[in-house]
Amino acid sequence: MGEIIESIVIGAGPAGLTAAYVLAKNGREVVVLEQDESYVGGISRTASYKGFLFDIGGHRFFSKSKEIVDLWDELLPHDLIERPRLSRIYYRDKFYAYPLKAFEALKNLGLLESAACMASFAFAKAFPVKEPRSFHQWVRNQFGERLFGIFFKTYTEKVWGMSCDDISADWAAQRIKGLSLGSAIVDGLRRSLKLGKAGETAKTLIESFRYPRRGPGMMWEAAARKMQKLGGRLAMGRRVEALAYDEASGVWTITARDAGGATETYRARNVLSSAPLRDVMNALTPTPLSLFNARSLAYRDFLTVVLIGRPRDEFPDNWVYIHDPSVQVGRVQNFKSWSPEMIADGVSICLGLEYFCFEGDGLWNSADADLVALATAEIEKIGLMKAEDVRDACVVRQAKAYPVYDDSYAANVQAIRLELSTRFPGLHPVGRNGMHKYNNQDHAMMTGMLTALNIIAGRAIYDVWGVNEDAEYSESGVSGAQQALSSERLVPKRVA
Repeated sequence: MGEIIESIVIGAGPAGLTAAYVLAKNGREVVVLEQDESYVGGISRTASYKGFLFDIGGHRFFSKSKEIVDLWDELLPHDLIERPRLSRIYYRDKFYAYPLKAFEALKNLGLLESAACMASFAFAKAFPVKEPRSFHQWVRNQFGERLFGIFFKTYTEKVWGMSCDDISADWAAQRIKGLSLGSAIVDGLRRSLKLGKAGETAKTLIESFRYPRRGPGMMWEAAARKMQKLGGRLAMGRRVEALAYDEASGVWTITARDAGGATETYRARNVLSSAPLRDVMNALTPTPLSLFNARSLAYRDFLTVVLIGRPRDEFPDNWVYIHDPSVQVGRVQNFKSWSPEMIADGVSICLGLEYFCFEGDGLWNSADADLVALATAEIEKIGLMKAEDVRDACVVRQAKAYPVYDDSYAANVQAIRLELSTRFPGLHPVGRNGMHKYNNQDHAMMTGMLTALNIIAGRAIYDVWGVNEDAEYSESGVSGAQQALSSERLVPKRVA
């Protein structure tokens, strides 16, 4: 029947490669199957076009977990640069600093609108929605209805393609907990008046981060190389088509197809999967009882239109959030501000306009030329670049970029988890899509690391599903490395 490998990893993204590296470093046999023929890193890869490099989605390297910071330093000891964080919000022909600068926001909104926002906030505090279930209700409680409409509704609905009333409050609690109007104003006043200590900020308010000088893919290319030097194997261009579990032997049979169409079969004791949970459940044999739950899981996709040119005026932001409803673009990345080494000629500007969509919809299926024309018109409307200054362009599509947090996702995931633990031992979901959790890169890495440690120990000493479950994790501090020793955020308690 062929050799039985200790561990097969599906997907060479941050979670999969972290798990594989930890296993190989501890002398364990591991094979990684990656469906892409060229890139490792998944959504954290570095894409390229005519020597220009760009980041799919923007990946800041910070963590309050010492283990993750140490791993980054171990994998890429000489290529991480410190970058200032600078981002703004564009709304109705005006730019707002993000994080908030109180005086600037008041000036841009105007006295009457600012007063209306404060009155709305006061009303929300006096009459909060009890036990908020939706994103709308959660943000309304924290900021008031009027600020929700200005700074949250349009952008969030662009990202998710659904009403804020249909998005779970879990997502807000996970991504922006600790940031309320009160804390934002206090922090904004501190920034405006240059008072207080750096790092005394809520989640999402970091002021600097580390970044690989040639994009995030550098980290995962290094992880793949070092994992292989330690004895691990990496097979590119392998699309996993079937996963069959034999209860009698406890062995998994994995069927994959290579880039040439040939079928390959692997046998393993453990399968660590960062592939989308819905796809994995569809591939399982015997047929899972929770297949209906898996097929109900939804994903949001996006595409990046990259515009290259020589504008008259450059802007320093890493990215700009586009809250204005008059354009379709959701966010603009400025790759030169992520790292100057991502610009092939050293002088051009390279912008990535992100459009959120569903795979197969009208935007996703649009011709590249039409998407470039749309992006060129919208970047001029926003005022970041003139249409005539665009010299070249390309389009990158990213399927299943975000697991959707609708009102049924939690129950569906819980049903799947229960069945996997009882009927399919040895199958370990890891990472953002593998666990259907909208985790940051460092959270995804931690799920891979802890899963590998569980396999090495031969038992579940860590609750991997507890990573990023409470929302107290903060992104404060230079590179997120400060206070790492005291953080319990990404290292769940041992299972009793």
